[in-house]
Amino acid sequence: MIINKIKTAITAGESITREFKESRTTLNKDVYETVCSFLNRNGGELLLGVKDNGTITGIDPGCIEQIKKDFTTAVNNPAKISPSVYLSMEQVEIDGKLLLYIYIPESSQVHKCGQKIFDRNEDGDFDITRNNTLVTALYIKKQTFYTENRIFPYCEISDLDLTLIQKVQKSVIIQRPDHPWKNLSPLELLKSSRLYNRDFNSGEEGITLAGILLFGKDETILSALPHHKTDLILRIKNLDRYDDRDDVRTNLLDSYDRIIQFGQKHLPDPFYLEGSQRISVRDVILREVAVNLLIHREYINAYPAKMIIEKDRLLTENGNKPHGHGLIDPENFSPFPKNPSIARVFKEIGLAEELGSGVRNIVKYGKFYSSTPPRLVEEDIFKSEICFKPSEVSGIKEPKKTTQKDTTQKDTTQKDTTQKDTTQKDTTQKDTTQKDTTQKDTTQKILDILKEKPTVSRKEIAVLLGSITEDGVKYHLNNLKKKGLIKRVGPDRGGHWVVL
Repeated sequence: MIINKIKTAITAGESITREFKESRTTLNKDVYETVCSFLNRNGGELLLGVKDNGTITGIDPGCIEQIKKDFTTAVNNPAKISPSVYLSMEQVEIDGKLLLYIYIPESSQVHKCGQKIFDRNEDGDFDITRNNTLVTALYIKKQTFYTENRIFPYCEISDLDLTLIQKVQKSVIIQRPDHPWKNLSPLELLKSSRLYNRDFNSGEEGITLAGILLFGKDETILSALPHHKTDLILRIKNLDRYDDRDDVRTNLLDSYDRIIQFGQKHLPDPFYLEGSQRISVRDVILREVAVNLLIHREYINAYPAKMIIEKDRLLTENGNKPHGHGLIDPENFSPFPKNPSIARVFKEIGLAEELGSGVRNIVKYGKFYSSTPPRLVEEDIFKSEICFKPSEVSGIKEPKKTTQKDTTQKDTTQKDTTQKDTTQKDTTQKDTTQKDTTQKDTTQKILDILKEKPTVSRKEIAVLLGSITEDGVKYHLNNLKKKGLIKRVGPDRGGHWVVL
């Protein structure tokens, strides 16, 4: 449990990876210097509401929401922390006092706080901005540890798919209309997102491996990383080979879409309500699986990433640089970023959340597939296993048993058919009238849904109505658009409906 973890941390005291701040009514001024130094060094834990000596003072309940807001705003503000970061805060209560726990991972980039570079040692945070030797050593450390930072000096902008960069710019504007990437040129965006770097050891500069994987043309990607691929396999009837397969060897953004589509094609989607809102358990889990396969992979490892759908389980495997070994305990684990630059792009366009949310979501929603908890194993090859009922998998049907009742029904089929033909003739006119009424009711229900939730998808509308297919929803939406009753603003993914 997180509370036990925090109590243990407080007992152990401050260290190179742990810092306490009292922050009773407002954030300490040097909080962001600590965040910067943790990002630059080995990561760490920041506890607000605790004195330097480990005494729990707690945060004033009336100030805690403002403190959360101030912290989140600052770490996402490039003027405060550059490059900006996504950090989650956990609120806990110990001995009747409120605390905030913040896990700060080691970053693949060198960060600045107020234009100053801070590093960490046993004595705390110190400014190394004017120490060229320490700054150079820090840059070299980052570039050699994270393989996504590997520079390809001869890769040019023309080797990238510029439509992908435009796609990202459109997506970030939907997430945030004033996003700083909005009006940048392709090269400026690469530099802003640290996908174009300079090697402080060799002096080389250019597009990084992360930039190529995200925006490269297929031939560029395979030239830089020949073993790059994600293997999607359905193996239910043909256990020696496969029943369906998608060999994905393209950029990470299109790879994400193909993983989602393959999973939606073959995986069950049990009905689940969270409050009054239906949640697609399958899509939530698929999203986390796709993110893990793409942004938490060690790309220098030639082991191909795999997603395998079997009769009763979903398996994933991908190359990994482990920071622990064995079965992951969701209640007591510290997430570690594998490719922070890639992760940042996914977060900016709304395809990923803060570090560690994937494990929590898989555990939370995985139980609606099966009573067996999902298994996540951290080794040189990261593996996950999520079980479900075999009868729910696409293409698998339980054999129907023949009974005496079935035989009797067969004998009376001809009689039933004759009676049915007569009844159908008598009710044709009535059915036509009812169909017109039903279509009007369906149209009104769709309008009501669009007013209530403008970002709803066709699939969600079909589920909410319960009596119409996704194609049927598409038909009604097209009719409504032709009549000028609704319009679509933005792309299919990320846009919204407006009822006129």
